[in-house]
Amino acid sequence: MPKMKTRRSAAKRFKLTGTGRIRRNKANHRHMLIRRSNSVKRKMRKAGFVAKAEEKRVRKMLGI
Repeated sequence: MPKMKTRRSAAKRFKLTGTGRIRRNKANHRHMLIRRSNSVKRKMRKAGFVAKAEEKRVRKMLGI
């Protein structure tokens, strides 16, 4: 059976943590930041986690 290929776009966007959860960057931090409060912009800097409902799909894309 051939090796499973990784979707390269997914590999650039998601990272696996030591405990096995999948980390992702938060959205809406590219432009139109003037109207957002400093606290919202600060929260978007930190990485979030992929929702449990989406984890199976993301793992399949990463070939895990």
